[in-house]
Amino acid sequence: MATETLTLGKALNTGLRRALENDPKVVIMGEDVGKLGGVFRITDGLQKDFGDQRVIDTPLAESGIIGTAVGLAIRGYRPVCEIQFDGFVYPAYDQIVSQVAKMHYRSQGKVRIPMVIRIPYGGGIGAVEHHSESPEAYFAHTAGLKVVTCANPQDAYVMIQQAIASDDPIVFLEPKRRYWEKGPVDLDAPLADAYPLHSARVARPGTDATVLAYGPMVRTALDAATAAAEDGRELEVVDLRTLSPLDLTAAYESVRRTGRCVVVHEAPGNLGLGSEIAARVTEECFYSLESPVLRVTGFDTPYPASRVEEEYLPDLDRVLDAVDRTFGW
Repeated sequence: MATETLTLGKALNTGLRRALENDPKVVIMGEDVGKLGGVFRITDGLQKDFGDQRVIDTPLAESGIIGTAVGLAIRGYRPVCEIQFDGFVYPAYDQIVSQVAKMHYRSQGKVRIPMVIRIPYGGGIGAVEHHSESPEAYFAHTAGLKVVTCANPQDAYVMIQQAIASDDPIVFLEPKRRYWEKGPVDLDAPLADAYPLHSARVARPGTDATVLAYGPMVRTALDAATAAAEDGRELEVVDLRTLSPLDLTAAYESVRRTGRCVVVHEAPGNLGLGSEIAARVTEECFYSLESPVLRVTGFDTPYPASRVEEEYLPDLDRVLDAVDRTFGW
């Protein structure tokens, strides 16, 4: 088997290349995705190899990108749209919620919209406003959309191909601060044998408390677990991977063993994914819990200026503090 060490960004690039090779109906479109290869170079080299009819530089018009992709999807193509930064998606929100999410239902199942909307999201790169947001709750709350997020190069490589192969519209969230982190990627494993797209999994086993995270916060949770182990406390980290539909089977199994649960995400806490997750864990695992489910999140403010973003982002210390609090009941 060909296992290579790739960055998360390169793994996405390789997965997109495989999708273009395997299906002539796959097209990539977005601002600067062609000649430039995207601002993060995720589509680097693809236009050169597949041509400007399949890797398309669009105008700076997110609503136009998504609207055009809806038409392509209805006609049998599999468009992959790149939204350059998380905060740029809002001009396309009407198209995503009113058209992309509704078309299958509106047509009584006769029309499918097999499209992927790639969104680099989250902070930690020292960017200006509209470049570091976490808009996942908007889309996870919308019936008719599926929402997934990768946390490591192997998942990035596989999940982007699975999303493109799906007949449903999928918002594919990419943790931009992790684009340059490296990991092993099995390039030869058959996609049919890959871990299911809409399934969570245990990223690190443990016995004393459960930490649920997704996207950029999985690495933070793993770092917290490593630090906790030095003090003799074993944290189990569950990478949720899929935000809509939520798969909490692994979370429930973990919490029933550990009795304690902390949910971590970058997005603001008010009505964030952590609220829904905490409610479901409490409902399903009430008699196993030794303490309330706690959340570690971004604050309920606009994303701050880059010079103070480290004060906003959940970090190792805030995760460990929440774990300590679960042992205080």
